[in-house]
Amino acid sequence: MDELIRNLAVYALPVLFALTMHDAAQAFVAKRFGDNTAHAAGRTTFNPLAHIDPIGTIVIPVVMYLTVHFVFGYAKPLPINYGQMRNPKRDMAWVALSGPGANFVMALIWLLLAIFLNYFGVQESFPHLVAEAGVQTNLWLMAFNLLPIPSMDGGRVLFSILPHKAAFQFARLEPYGFIILLALIFLKVIGYWLFWVGVIANLLLHLIVYPLNFLLT
Repeated sequence: MDELIRNLAVYALPVLFALTMHDAAQAFVAKRFGDNTAHAAGRTTFNPLAHIDPIGTIVIPVVMYLTVHFVFGYAKPLPINYGQMRNPKRDMAWVALSGPGANFVMALIWLLLAIFLNYFGVQESFPHLVAEAGVQTNLWLMAFNLLPIPSMDGGRVLFSILPHKAAFQFARLEPYGFIILLALIFLKVIGYWLFWVGVIANLLLHLIVYPLNFLLT
């Protein structure tokens, strides 16, 4: 029980801010491309309360952690009307990419926090664990959402870049997107995707902070 409470305390803020930034970024970019739906629903805010789904953000992740040690969760569905955008097929990709992009930036911020905690010699382990969890959570959420299957951000990017005929054939799979996701989890294919996308993103993060690390050592 003590370990559970400690892990919940460590991951609470990283998960909350990762989901919040992901959705807020997509709502903001959708507004810039002409769709005001998410903004009118109050989703361009950094206030986590506007994005939390009690079941998807709290109950499901905790239950999954306790039962299968694999955490999956989601925020409130983001209301986006691609038909209101100036170029729906093209703009869809930018909206989709903005969420994972926000998570990459958040991972960078958590990594910078970890670097400065080390630089200033902070001995307390809790902030180090939270910073590490922030990097891991945001890279995981970024990689997970970039899965190229219907209804995921990666699927919307794939739809955007495919030729029109192939794109609309691909879109017909969207009602089965959750089933496809469950099959990938069951077959453990998703683990390989998360691992390699995470490795590449983590390498890019450390390349970005290398000059700072060099200056501080």
